[in-house]
Amino acid sequence: MNRREALKVGCGAALAAAGLGWSGAGHESAGGGVVSLQMSESMRRLDKAVRLLFDEYMRDPSICLGPDETYYLTGTTAGQNCIRLWKSKDLAAWERLDFEWRYGDSPWHRKYQAAGRPLWAPEVHYKKGTFWLTYSMPTYTDDFKDSGSGLLRSVTGRPEGPYVDVSPEERLGDEIDASLFEDDDGTVYFVWHCGKIRRMKPDLSGPAEPGRKLRIAVPDPDPTHHSDLCAKIHGPNSFDHIGYEGVFLLKIADTYVLTASDHWDGKYTCWAATSKNIYGPYSARYPAIPYGGHNMFFQDTAGKWWSTIFNGPVFEKPGILPVTIEASGRIALREEV
Repeated sequence: MNRREALKVGCGAALAAAGLGWSGAGHESAGGGVVSLQMSESMRRLDKAVRLLFDEYMRDPSICLGPDETYYLTGTTAGQNCIRLWKSKDLAAWERLDFEWRYGDSPWHRKYQAAGRPLWAPEVHYKKGTFWLTYSMPTYTDDFKDSGSGLLRSVTGRPEGPYVDVSPEERLGDEIDASLFEDDDGTVYFVWHCGKIRRMKPDLSGPAEPGRKLRIAVPDPDPTHHSDLCAKIHGPNSFDHIGYEGVFLLKIADTYVLTASDHWDGKYTCWAATSKNIYGPYSARYPAIPYGGHNMFFQDTAGKWWSTIFNGPVFEKPGILPVTIEASGRIALREEV
């Protein structure tokens, strides 16, 4: 038995243990639920479809559509020391706003500030009639849980703020790469890092529950699908995770689509899995967007989906990729006319 066959047998056993069946196209839950997916063949042509937004350093780009049909952009920017914002009416011409936010005012920031830690991966969101910014700081220790993530609210409803820290006394997340997800009923969740989640209070003034970790129902033990960081974050024999950083959550009809970053074919890749329940378990994961690690998804004014991207053909610069997201949660490249 070769290595690939052994991995398939191992995955088949995991499927059986989870009450799921194996087929070349994926699996279906025992209750007739979500079918797991494979990478779209269209994604092998993504290089030509990626659109560079502007020629400046940026990692982890995030875009949201504001109430004025203006797009707002942020990300990890030059110096990695503050949050900056850009705006655009057409996703083509971008204008930088006269805005910078630096951490340090909240008590829980102090140890990161004293150690001179950077500010990473902010995201911009428009929810509940105002703008929100998530942010995080690493610690570079052997324990990733020493890092921290937080949430800012614009007190004016404008993207320029000013902003207040929702939780100034303590972190909302114990690691990095924070995001927000709003469900159909208006409930907002704080999600972060490798697939962690906690429900927020209705007014987002703080958490309404402890954090928990989202898991996939079918482990993926293939070592070529994992960064070396996976074992440090999840444990050496833990393979039921969506990724190791850069989590994002969205919903298509009644299907939750959970994405995060991991490795695939030597590429920093966006992996995806689906569930009918926000807390999972989620389906077997699949590599959705090669080079698409630490991306997020947004809709334009016409309702079309896009993914952000900063790797591959646009190395450490902000880019976007036209995609479709089917009701099943399958992500594919959208052919632009």
